[in-house]
Amino acid sequence: MHQEKSHQFPKHSAGAAMTTSVPTARAGDMVGDVEALLLKHAYEFATINYIYVIDEVDKLIGVLSIKDVFSHDKKTAVKEFMATKVVSVRAHTHQERAALLAVHHSIKAMPVVDHDNKFLGVVPSDTILEIFHSEHIEDILKGVGVVVEKGEVKDLLNGKISIQVRRRLPWLVFGLLGGMLAAVVVRFFEDALTAQVLLAAFIPAVVYMADAVGSQTQTIFIRNLALDHEIKIGRYIGRELLIGMLLALFLGALMVIIALLWLGSPLVGVILSTSLAATIVAASLIAVVLPWLFSKLKVDPATASGPFATTIRDLLSLLIYFGIAQAVLTTVGS
Repeated sequence: MHQEKSHQFPKHSAGAAMTTSVPTARAGDMVGDVEALLLKHAYEFATINYIYVIDEVDKLIGVLSIKDVFSHDKKTAVKEFMATKVVSVRAHTHQERAALLAVHHSIKAMPVVDHDNKFLGVVPSDTILEIFHSEHIEDILKGVGVVVEKGEVKDLLNGKISIQVRRRLPWLVFGLLGGMLAAVVVRFFEDALTAQVLLAAFIPAVVYMADAVGSQTQTIFIRNLALDHEIKIGRYIGRELLIGMLLALFLGALMVIIALLWLGSPLVGVILSTSLAATIVAASLIAVVLPWLFSKLKVDPATASGPFATTIRDLLSLLIYFGIAQAVLTTVGS
């Protein structure tokens, strides 16, 4: 049985979330020895999903499941059937990444090692579920613009009115300022609106589509980033831009058809389809670049969602929409 460690690890790290009361064995141990260990100390272990195989200096070299143990002859050595490709995390790895990796690799508990690959313990299945629950709530709160620090979720959900206001107000003020900037943008392109009043009716549609595509792209990217910190950003951006272009092509064509059949205005159709395509591509780019930059600055990428990303996308969408409208109307009128 692995002994309790006295190391202190950062809050919300894999080391802080792990338990050290887990069964371990040596590569040369026989199955019968492992069975005896499990039967004798079953109630002392925090989790017995796996038996972790360590060498003479406690380095993690293999793993086997309970099923493996009870399906082999008692005189078979552990090294004969243990899995040697073991997924593990460092003690200072964030607990959310440890939980995501456990799910990604379909394992019930995540082994924790130090920089020398010495076995320290595991993040057990019940803790992984708790991590997912708290991190999910935290991401949702950040996604709607609630300022929340690590470990504050429970306090915030049931906190005083003053705490609620203090945590929710900052991003709302930012959103309000963004709305005022949007009004400035619309007023700046007043001539285009005067020339084609119908353009005003489609502002919500253009802005919504950019937000919808951006939110989809951003959610997927943040999850990928949590699993792979070394993600090839150039290749990923290229992939998402291609997806954005395909979505823009389809939605733009649909917008042209609607404009022709409903409004009977090819000019409005050209403006709408072109601007919609451009805003969708721009939103896809922002949805990847913002979280990536935040992660490089050691800030939770989830902070890049919500009011911040929405305000940026909305302003850019309006600029693109009215910029294209004014360019098209100027060209047609000249």
